[in-house]
Amino acid sequence: MLLAASFPDIEIPALAWFAFVPLLIGLGFEKDKSLSPFLTGWLFGTLFFFFTCWWLTFAPITYAGFPVIPTYLLLLGVSAAAGIFSGLFGLVYAKARKAFGVPAVLSAPFIWTAFEFARYWITGNNWNAVGYSQAFNPGLIQNASIGGVYLTGFTVVLSSTLVVFVIEAARQMRTDESKAPKAAMGFAAGLLIVSGGLLVIPGVELSVRAERPIVSEMIAVQPNVPMAGLDFSKWRALRKRQTDLAESKLDAIDERERPVTVVLPESPMNFQYALDPEFRSFIDGFAKRNDVSVLFNSAEPDPARERGFFNSAVLVGPGGGMVKQYDKIHLLPFGEFVPLPEFAQELIPPMVGRFTHGQEYDLFDLGGAKAGVMICFESHFGSLSAEYARKGADVLIEMTNDGYLGPTPVLRQHLANTVFRAVETRRSVLRVTNVGITANIDERGVIADTAEPYSEAVRHWPVRTHGGGLTVYAAYGDWFAVLCLLAAAAVFGFSVAKLRRVPAGE
Repeated sequence: MLLAASFPDIEIPALAWFAFVPLLIGLGFEKDKSLSPFLTGWLFGTLFFFFTCWWLTFAPITYAGFPVIPTYLLLLGVSAAAGIFSGLFGLVYAKARKAFGVPAVLSAPFIWTAFEFARYWITGNNWNAVGYSQAFNPGLIQNASIGGVYLTGFTVVLSSTLVVFVIEAARQMRTDESKAPKAAMGFAAGLLIVSGGLLVIPGVELSVRAERPIVSEMIAVQPNVPMAGLDFSKWRALRKRQTDLAESKLDAIDERERPVTVVLPESPMNFQYALDPEFRSFIDGFAKRNDVSVLFNSAEPDPARERGFFNSAVLVGPGGGMVKQYDKIHLLPFGEFVPLPEFAQELIPPMVGRFTHGQEYDLFDLGGAKAGVMICFESHFGSLSAEYARKGADVLIEMTNDGYLGPTPVLRQHLANTVFRAVETRRSVLRVTNVGITANIDERGVIADTAEPYSEAVRHWPVRTHGGGLTVYAAYGDWFAVLCLLAAAAVFGFSVAKLRRVPAGE
């Protein structure tokens, strides 16, 4: 409950730094049991996911009319599946405690990070990893530029670990002074010093970085399009309302000295630039009339698949006509594709549509600055933004629609993902949403100029070049998480080997 309360909607981030103390102490008491440590860790994870992801029930209850109790029971099942990874943490950690005693407490952050990464590796989803609890405390997340959200989460778990280590070491000293874990104390001190340095040092270089030049401007539109009840006349009126909002901001620009790009969010309006001549004429006319480029979400045909589509971002130039197209690479499981064998896919239709995975990391030219686009769920993937940075992106743009999930904690939880993508790559993220939270996030993860959720809004932001090099994370990706995975495997292997050498009953 402490860990759940550190995330939105309760959102008291400080609680996360001590949330693992009860778990680690409890696992220490259960280290001699076989199944109990797994069940304890599994219960911890199951309750955490249930209480932080309850918003998953909003869409099926609100739009599909699912009964409330069965829907929450289904959520409990999904939470229990995700909780398996924290159950495995409990099992490995308890095994290490049994084999090596108090010094093994210090293995906890390595093992926890390993199974967080395993969850991402196996399921493709790492929503609400521990590090995301600190997303709105910029001073505490700068180490993400080195090791991503996993290094931030490691530091958070380490705080609880050191508390438990002191408690357990003091207890052992009172009972048997000859077994005081002095070497482990030195290792603990080293971990504390290194982690403290990794919290402070990554932010130092930002203080001396020169201001980047502005090369173009962007108009971000948050149209607040409803998720249901749209007929064709309402659809057309809402479409024009988006361009009217953009033009109202364009008219307020006194002298336009730089190129301007109008960005529309992912939305439920299902634009089809290639296949809808009327829409193509509308958007081309808007671009020509205002001498702007337009970046928007569109369902674009997949020539390799009959009646197949990509979920795409399309850029139309000031003279009309498509300039560039990016096809979404990381599709939403069970929303945009079904992650099952082909024979089983027809049995479970996706909620939004059956899209094709994109393959190319296309960058858009926004008047001299290169931009990588993340469509909705893609802001969850540090690997995507890192690849954009390696390809030379100056800025990242996220276009998303969380409207199907209602006015729930998902809005800020999703924003937390985006904050880390900015820090990890040291690229600002210009976030454009349908219902919120539209925001300008700088390379330190500081959020500015937000738009109120579930309201119409329009924002005017400068687009800067980056000009700098790559962060450690952008260059080497999830190296730290892989290191923790190897460390956890080594801990488990040595623990099993040692316990096998111990005579029965000793």
